[in-house]
Amino acid sequence: MLPQEIVRKKRDGGTLNAEEIQLFVKGITDNSVTEGQVAALAMAIFFRGLSIDERISLTLAMRDSGDVLDWSSIDAPVVDKHSTGGVGDNVSLMLAPALAVCGAAVPMISGRGLGHTGGTLDKLESIPGYVAKPDNSLFRRVVKEVGCAIIGQTANLAPADKRFYGIRDVTATVESIDLITASILSKKLAAGLQSLVLDVKWGSGAFMSTYDEAKALAESLVLVANGAGTKTTALLTDMNEPLASAAGNAVEVLNAVNFLKLSHVDNRLWDVTVAQGGELLHTCGLYPSAEAGCEAMEKAFHSGAAAETFGKMVAELGGPVDFMEKAEVYLPSAPMEVPVYAEETGFVTQIDNRAVGLAVVELGGGRVKPEDDVDPAVGLVHLAGVGSPVNSDNPIAIVHARNEDQVKRAQAVLLKAYKVGGAADVQETTLVGERIAP
Repeated sequence: MLPQEIVRKKRDGGTLNAEEIQLFVKGITDNSVTEGQVAALAMAIFFRGLSIDERISLTLAMRDSGDVLDWSSIDAPVVDKHSTGGVGDNVSLMLAPALAVCGAAVPMISGRGLGHTGGTLDKLESIPGYVAKPDNSLFRRVVKEVGCAIIGQTANLAPADKRFYGIRDVTATVESIDLITASILSKKLAAGLQSLVLDVKWGSGAFMSTYDEAKALAESLVLVANGAGTKTTALLTDMNEPLASAAGNAVEVLNAVNFLKLSHVDNRLWDVTVAQGGELLHTCGLYPSAEAGCEAMEKAFHSGAAAETFGKMVAELGGPVDFMEKAEVYLPSAPMEVPVYAEETGFVTQIDNRAVGLAVVELGGGRVKPEDDVDPAVGLVHLAGVGSPVNSDNPIAIVHARNEDQVKRAQAVLLKAYKVGGAADVQETTLVGERIAP
């Protein structure tokens, strides 16, 4: 069938079969389908939508457009997580080693940050020597010997998605749950996973700003992932304030090291990390319930085993062998550390979390365009959360910057982002919402 006939069929509200979708995705991959045809199909899907069967077929076709990893030589459940992104979300850095301690194999393939959201890959690249894109033999060896390896996506994993997303990005068709679902899952399922947990966020710092939008995306992702053969559940989590008390690259790595060493643990970060781990350990069959999985995660942290495993992973992927002992020495640091104080005394009542992420971008720690470089040293630390007291002794944040101009720009953004009031104005929020299962 001609590509334009596939476009016409969807434009007119028809249902595409698996063969038609596979043919079109093959054309996206080998460039036999033009950019205009890809854009036309994306727009037709945007307005007409896809059935669950169509979403599954699109996800599998994009997954199979490149390499699909095979972990059959590993005698452990192969698992991973995906977060829809936010501010101060460094969960992966603690989650992967703890899951490995609990008996799972975690080939975690992560992405870079864009816009106000941070990227796990950018954070890890702030570690001197860390090889974020190893060859397959090193990747496999580290997963097998250490239990986990956090790396970046290679060009051979779901290449159709890369071209498809690039065209969607410039044709106003990104905000389609159908296409978002296939994009996220094609890359994750190409990693050869048996089980997956999804952290789908809502709030001012999330891609989906409302709870209902996040729930709709989570339901789509869970249905399609399970339909494609990967056991998957999702947790809805709040992103109306930073998850960690740090936002940036090196500062979030240091925050993760302190978490793993239990020298400083952010409560929200602990709760989300343990909840995701417990859910995944249950889904993959290692533990009889999510509650038992959570207990195992807590033990992995309290015993120090998760910290030891993270250190081994860093060393095996080219980082310093004593990174956990000397993280502050190895990580890049900015020359200026300037506290930002609220203009009035009281308690934090509300945070524009997207603006907090954009403050990191203002410092040079994030990207405006995908090809931009990031400064790993800059960022924000001691971020005040909702309900925190702010006064002359307690700033809303400490800015790590290269120069005074960066400080001023970040300060202006932060002062607008934080709302301060009385204790009675602070409203309780739910951190972990619904669990979405097939």
